[in-house]
Amino acid sequence: MADAARIDVRDPRSGNTEFSFEAADAAAVAARAGRLRAGQPAWEALGLNGRIAVMHRWAESLQRHAAAIIEADSRDTGYGAVSRISVQMTVGVIRGTCAAAPAQLQAALRSGVSPAMPHIRYESVLQAYPLVGVIAPWNAPTMLSMLHAIPPLVAGSAVLVKPSEVTPRFSAPLRASVAEVPELAAVFDFVLGDGATGAAVVDTVDLVSFTGSVPNGRRVAEACARRLIPCELELGGKDPLIITATANIEHAVSAAVRGALTSSGQVCFSIERVYVERPIHDRFVDALVDRCALVRVNHPRPLEGSLGPFIFARQAQIVDAHLTDALAKGAVIRCGGKSFTLDGGLYMHPTVLTHVTHDMQIMREETFGPVIPVMAYDTPDQAVALANDTDFGLSAAVLAGSEEEARAIAVRLNAGNISVQDAFLTFAAGAAEADSFGFSGLGGKRSGIQRYLKRKALLINSAVPVCLTQQGLAG
Repeated sequence: MADAARIDVRDPRSGNTEFSFEAADAAAVAARAGRLRAGQPAWEALGLNGRIAVMHRWAESLQRHAAAIIEADSRDTGYGAVSRISVQMTVGVIRGTCAAAPAQLQAALRSGVSPAMPHIRYESVLQAYPLVGVIAPWNAPTMLSMLHAIPPLVAGSAVLVKPSEVTPRFSAPLRASVAEVPELAAVFDFVLGDGATGAAVVDTVDLVSFTGSVPNGRRVAEACARRLIPCELELGGKDPLIITATANIEHAVSAAVRGALTSSGQVCFSIERVYVERPIHDRFVDALVDRCALVRVNHPRPLEGSLGPFIFARQAQIVDAHLTDALAKGAVIRCGGKSFTLDGGLYMHPTVLTHVTHDMQIMREETFGPVIPVMAYDTPDQAVALANDTDFGLSAAVLAGSEEEARAIAVRLNAGNISVQDAFLTFAAGAAEADSFGFSGLGGKRSGIQRYLKRKALLINSAVPVCLTQQGLAG
């Protein structure tokens, strides 16, 4: 038998290979899935309150393992700010999902009497999808894998997570926290590998939750369509920020910097395009450049500075290519520039561009780096048209002199989560349950745990069954 493939993991700070793992093949995925399926009926039979109690015990275990999980996530991502809050965010998702679940479960139930046949009453029974597969991205490994794993677990599903092969190290200490909760360990596990392993997960589970690029999302959707199973896809973004002439410039700069530079711009809902009403455009750009000059990379000390290295080396190449294209078409760099190497890690200073147009890649394709292209507009209609001129529609933001002015623009934008009088508020969306537009996503957005539940209808007859001959249909 051929040796299993080994995958090397690059350290984003040193550029070296400091970790490797054996990729799970289709047989290994099937074996792991079979174990989880065997445990799922007992997990669902615990009932919602029983599962909630188990999940709260896991939250306590996560706190005990927090230091190890944070360190592994930080090693994966170059010690970005999101790594340091990943465990607390996961615990928050557990507690929030558990708190909301009883009302969501009750809202999913239906009962009543048939209006056409009063002797028939109906009531619904909910059943969880037995096994949910979560295919997670590389940019916020702990947070994004757990964000999509926790709701189906609370709903009663077993869950198999396939982390990105770029950032897999967090899974070991996280599995250790799960192992302390036997009921959960029976239905929750990880499988490591690359795209072939992910394809095997898609071929094995009953529902797929995928976060990643549009091309890979298409492959997942096509594979799920062949199997006639549901999928939920959270894909790319090219999020716009609109700033009107009445906005407070300092507040707008703060929102733009946080929205575009958090995690070095390696967030799906990062601000990637800024449209500023012409009367304040130049003042905004000057203030933005001054603010960006204060933002430092976190080298050589990883816990100091705001910008970590590129997590994925190929992403630096994509960002550099976008800059090359923009400069060739007339864009001007006001600060920053292309990526550079420090002790093997790939970094980029905050980069502000002006004289940008929509025929540039940097205004149309997902850049996923610490780049802020700024474009002037003249009317609200033009701002809306520019913001909506995209294949994506994940998030957006508007800042104006008043909430009313900002809201009037926000409701016209084709995006799921729209921050008003700020940017980058998608983290706070919670139960808002926004849909994605365009290429940014696909899948049901039923509230919380409901998307992982199938509804059965029991039709109950309180009268004597009707005989076929009584209906006058016999020959």
